[in-house]
Amino acid sequence: MSKTRRISHSIFLSAFLATGCFATENLGIINIDSTTIDDRFHSGKTEVSSTATIDGQTVDEAHIENLQQVLQTIPGITTEIKTGDTLKIHIRGVENQRYMGEKPGVAVVIDGVPVFERTGAVNIDLDNIESIKVIKGGASYLFGDDALAGAVIITTKKGAVNKSMLASEFGSFGYRKLLAETSFAKDSFNGRIQVSERKGDGYWKDSDYLARYANGKLQYYIDDTSDLTFGIEASHREKDSHGTVEGMTQALTDPTSQEGRDYTRMYDVDLLKLFLTYSKDFGNNSNLLLNLYQYGDDTKFVSSPQKYSSTGTVVTADDAYTTGNDYHQIQRGLKSEYRSSGESLAYMVGADIRNNIYENKTVYLVDFKTSAFSPTVYHAGTVTGDNKTTEEVYAPYLEVKVPLSEATTLTLNGRYDNIRLDYEDQLHTLSLQKDFNVYSHRVGLTHDLSDSATLFVSRSTGFRAPSIDQLFNGTISLDSKVLNNPDLKPEEAVNYDLGLRGTIPALENTLSYEATLFLLDRKDYIMSSIGQYTAATAANPQKYENIGGMRSKGFELSLQSDSKKTFSFDLAYTYLDAYFTQYDNFYLGLGSPYVTSGPNAYTQIHYDLTGNTVPRTSRHTLNLIGNYNVSDATTLSAELTAKSSYYADELNQLEMPGYEVVNLLAKHSEKWKGFTFDMFVRIDNVFDKFYFNTARSSGDRDYNKIYNQEDLSLTVNPGRVYTAGLSIKF
Repeated sequence: MSKTRRISHSIFLSAFLATGCFATENLGIINIDSTTIDDRFHSGKTEVSSTATIDGQTVDEAHIENLQQVLQTIPGITTEIKTGDTLKIHIRGVENQRYMGEKPGVAVVIDGVPVFERTGAVNIDLDNIESIKVIKGGASYLFGDDALAGAVIITTKKGAVNKSMLASEFGSFGYRKLLAETSFAKDSFNGRIQVSERKGDGYWKDSDYLARYANGKLQYYIDDTSDLTFGIEASHREKDSHGTVEGMTQALTDPTSQEGRDYTRMYDVDLLKLFLTYSKDFGNNSNLLLNLYQYGDDTKFVSSPQKYSSTGTVVTADDAYTTGNDYHQIQRGLKSEYRSSGESLAYMVGADIRNNIYENKTVYLVDFKTSAFSPTVYHAGTVTGDNKTTEEVYAPYLEVKVPLSEATTLTLNGRYDNIRLDYEDQLHTLSLQKDFNVYSHRVGLTHDLSDSATLFVSRSTGFRAPSIDQLFNGTISLDSKVLNNPDLKPEEAVNYDLGLRGTIPALENTLSYEATLFLLDRKDYIMSSIGQYTAATAANPQKYENIGGMRSKGFELSLQSDSKKTFSFDLAYTYLDAYFTQYDNFYLGLGSPYVTSGPNAYTQIHYDLTGNTVPRTSRHTLNLIGNYNVSDATTLSAELTAKSSYYADELNQLEMPGYEVVNLLAKHSEKWKGFTFDMFVRIDNVFDKFYFNTARSSGDRDYNKIYNQEDLSLTVNPGRVYTAGLSIKF
């Protein structure tokens, strides 16, 4: 199908779906809050999925070094810290079993721009957040590919008043932050400009990082009913190792990873985000949003530590690596949404058009051998990879809300994605193509039990399309032990939510709550035929197939009191039971995959892991924050985070202990002659608790034919960390 026809079909389907007619008695105006562009619609009364929203003031006043410190206040969220403020976000245990550069199963959208970086992680400017909204459960009905478990929607700050600010922070392990911003507002426009720098030496060896941001937003009011917003964010980031140690012994004796080298290091990342959004309000409770964007990611890094020189001499130098990686990504897109609210029907129709380009080039940096006795020498300058993948997406989507009675509202969502993948390998003159057509939906009900309590129930789906690497792995790798599978199907997740949200009076306070029972099923998800991260052999080749099964079920509770009271609290609790429902093809590799004979020769043992717990998913997670407003100017806060034990591996043989961590925060504000001085002191891990940020294992890492805790890859928490800062607003 031609590009023109695909666009025409998308527009036609959106218009056709929008003409549906539903009739009921007049029950007041109902609204559509869902959007993939601009989170400016905040009713939430008839939201049928479990959601959570954090405002930018909460983020600012938490004085965090990474977003994980705020996201852990939302039930169901788990994060993996990479370096500094770089993290990978997971929801409800989906994709927790994977720890390389895979996509996380969560759509991340910033100012309407779908953000995906090469590592599967995201870099977010913590000083430029207006709001964070989290949608839990399959969310491809709005966001398309990879919204298997939900979506995180971030809106950046805009200028609202005439003000400026200077801020400085410093802390443990060389942490430093400098920030300057100014915002302005006139009758016909408002704007904001901000520059910042964060850097730190890090707790672990080679874990230093640097992040510089420059961003701005300009909103122009065309007339009383329409506006145009332009945004730009440019960042330069440098980061090195993330402090992984090899085995439990090194974790206990050398937690800062002074020995050993990470597989990838020396990241140099340049990101550029541009967007233009047009909004038009109509007199009949309707609105039109148009969003044009471009997101660029240029990432360079080194990989594969050099073990032997070209003469066979052992190489142990920290910075000796064999391969340079140059990754270039451009995401471009156009989105449109038209919504209309009414007494008998509310609807939103949208179109999402994307053109994404991913280019990857790898080259040897040095002359080297793979073993001391190998006759083969690999030479510096040899290009080992040079490919480009183009992804085109054409997707109409729809949401309809129908009041069935004064208390009950029905919500229907649908989205149809046409995805085309084109792959070009410049090194081997290779061209590959594949198309997918995927339908996603959500159906749900809300029922008002009273003015202060609403019951919600929903069924939603998420999907992920196969990648070019999974479809044509054998052709691309030129490895006889790896097979193609062009018949792969997109994987799907189905989520069910049953919840209650509302407010209750208690102890001269008003408590807001949301309690949700959930079930998320993934059937026939894509995985290797020999298990995750197992080396293929001639006798046991690797092939990606729709053979995986996983289920997450549990309970989530959020409970907040009024923060303006003298005493207030914020509680988030998650009970999560995540396990494999189909995983009968795991092979544990023992010994070295490079050795074919002798005592360390590579062998594989077959396991059926069906029923095993998904790695890195704690059964119980609790986050509790208590606040004491000493005065209008001073607040003291204490935070408790507790996690139960979890497994580091899919075999469930390496169980890691749970932990409890306490953090403290003190804030004080003073005003003087038009200036506002805000000061804070934060102490994380007050009691210097020893625990692991990350623990993972999938095979015999040290090639000694024994699988135990010495095969773990661990990142030790840095322990007690101090941060303090001062900002001046004027």
